[in-house]
Amino acid sequence: MQTFKFMHRNLTIVLFFIFPISQLCAQQSYSPFLEELQTADWLIQPVNQKAGVYYTADKKGIILYNGLTKRTFTLAPGFACIDYKNMSNGQQLLRSVQPEAKLTIDDSAYNVGGLYGQTENAYLLPSWINSFTTNNAGFVYKNFSVSDMQPFLNWKCTTWAFNKKQATGKMLTIYFEGNREAVKNITVEIKYEIYDGLPLITKSLVIKNNSNKAVKLNRVINEVLGVVEEGSAVVGSEEKMAKQHGIYIESNYAFNNSMNYNESDQTTHWQKDTTYTSQVNYNLTTPCLLQVYAENAPGIALQPGETFHSIRTNELLLDSYDRERRGLMVQQMYRTVAPWTTQNPIFMHLVSKNDEEVYNAIDQCAATGYEALILSFGSHCKMEDTSAANIQHWKKIAGYAHSKNILIGCYSLFSSRHISDSDDVINPATGKPGGAFFGNAPCYGSKWGLTYRDKIKYFFAQTDFNIWENDGPYPGDICASTTHPGHKDKDDSQWRQMEIQKELYHWLNERGVYINAPDWYILDGTNKLPLGYREANFSLPRDQQKILNRQNIFDGTWEKTPSMGWGFVPLTVYQGGGAEAVLEPLSAHLKDYEQLMMQYYGAGIQACYRGPRLYDNDTTKATVIKVINWYKQHRGILNSSVIHLRRADGRDWDGWMHINPSLKEKALVMLFNPTKEKITRNIKLPLYYAGLNNKASISIMGAPAVTMQLDRSYNISLPVTLNAGEYKWIVIEQNGFNEAHTNQLQHAAGH
Repeated sequence: MQTFKFMHRNLTIVLFFIFPISQLCAQQSYSPFLEELQTADWLIQPVNQKAGVYYTADKKGIILYNGLTKRTFTLAPGFACIDYKNMSNGQQLLRSVQPEAKLTIDDSAYNVGGLYGQTENAYLLPSWINSFTTNNAGFVYKNFSVSDMQPFLNWKCTTWAFNKKQATGKMLTIYFEGNREAVKNITVEIKYEIYDGLPLITKSLVIKNNSNKAVKLNRVINEVLGVVEEGSAVVGSEEKMAKQHGIYIESNYAFNNSMNYNESDQTTHWQKDTTYTSQVNYNLTTPCLLQVYAENAPGIALQPGETFHSIRTNELLLDSYDRERRGLMVQQMYRTVAPWTTQNPIFMHLVSKNDEEVYNAIDQCAATGYEALILSFGSHCKMEDTSAANIQHWKKIAGYAHSKNILIGCYSLFSSRHISDSDDVINPATGKPGGAFFGNAPCYGSKWGLTYRDKIKYFFAQTDFNIWENDGPYPGDICASTTHPGHKDKDDSQWRQMEIQKELYHWLNERGVYINAPDWYILDGTNKLPLGYREANFSLPRDQQKILNRQNIFDGTWEKTPSMGWGFVPLTVYQGGGAEAVLEPLSAHLKDYEQLMMQYYGAGIQACYRGPRLYDNDTTKATVIKVINWYKQHRGILNSSVIHLRRADGRDWDGWMHINPSLKEKALVMLFNPTKEKITRNIKLPLYYAGLNNKASISIMGAPAVTMQLDRSYNISLPVTLNAGEYKWIVIEQNGFNEAHTNQLQHAAGH
């Protein structure tokens, strides 16, 4: 028996248990005793309990448990999930037993696992389980294995990153075999990965065709949950009724350039459950049956000996309706399952016409502390040119950049352009090109699309470039061509094109190439996507841009971490606009240039500083160096999550606050005054998620630190004066100083 202690503020909690399955010998003869006890807030204090796989007390079931989430499966009379619980708030998510997965093979439906016989579907009692029966007409349970979690991608980190560690935890694999003649030589593996340190389980399937003939894999539903309903309505539609808030689903099958997951999601389906006859809704349409599958995929012919790997479904248990807290939880999921998204190199976006401009930009990056140069759209670098002369040309330039410790990358467009009638996406409705997401677009499975992929790989392998800005990645177009070598027809076209896109991103990620792509491929190896902005706004006057940019920052950091989004600063004309819209000449607009940099760097967000240079004289150079040095000094906290204080509206102050309880700098606040008047405000700073609970040490604009007492809600009220158009930054640390005098605080705050 082992003992663990948990601390929750002033409360000590003790947990006792016997060895888990994952620590056992082959006999697996022990069963655990788990006490369901409240633990510390995992967003503030690390959880000591490691992820594990345990037998139930009667050895008839298996428990996935990490102190934050508990998911229980029965082994007898068959394999099924019978318990899904959030250990932070005690919420039970499951109300009914469902199959572990559902497959449609050769147009016939099959269940994978599951139990049958539950007549009351509003809740599930353990005493009912033994009376249930198994399904012998689908895929039946054979056995299971337990192993350590392995990285999804062998990510190679070549830049600064907030988190360079791969996730740890345990993986439970359950094995099923087909039990009907049509599928008896097909096996299914269901993999559950439970993570250390957060309430997250990832589910995926592996399907193997061990027969001597191909089968059509029409649809794969890799998760089915009879979830407790969020609310009840006597009359209401499943589209309008609220969905269960306690579970957040995100898979690695998302696209359409919306720059956030909810609109990009292609797999989460909240459906009605007509077997739940005791629900309040008269028409039995409460959205309480959760199924996860790609609507238009896979549709593939699974060949003899071929193995199919499903999407990966991340299931994060949430314990609050609070938007800020929910966003912080989702961000921690990204940092854990996709640590490459925490990379955040400081880069410039160069518009180049010749090599001289590239060399000059490299030198300016090195002189100011920038770390990377990206040749922007409209530049003279052509990655699709794989001629020996072009490769040697850019390899030489990359070598020069590397000699200056500068990474170098380039822009390349895939979609949103016409290639040829034989290579473009064929519209299923017309049988002709046109009607794709971007109007005309190439099919990734066409000859041109496959060649494009190979040319990108060749360019990076030969030139040693470090960054790829991939515009117009595959947006989910369905192609009806029957002659493209990369897919068979419209049924398999989306899945096969996604496979091509993902394989390329995996290849680059594992080579250490940093990827900017304006679509939601972050769980498959891309590092950054747009923060969320309207490009035409960058042709507006600078004063408007400053406010709009801060609105973009505020809105784009509810779920995304600072390192996941990029912004934009047009040093030269971009999509129109006059002299009042751009920063060139930089020395003539230095105040605006500095504030735009401080807004983005103060949010931890890299912007595309798009133009021919970073500075035009020594004064401008000194300003850029000052901002970059400040950013690097506070880089850890600036790349931490954002607490939203007040959204910019031009009427009063606005700002945000970074928090991180694990750093010396617990918080960093950015405040702005967009008005033309000097203002003084008492600004409430919520410091709960900074891990502070008594006193805080506060320094405004680098002034000597003062101490303030937190109230019982973990807030401080800070008096701050901001001159017209002024910004200020504030660093908050754990109290380590004497009590501050009122006049010290007022002086530091600008009074």
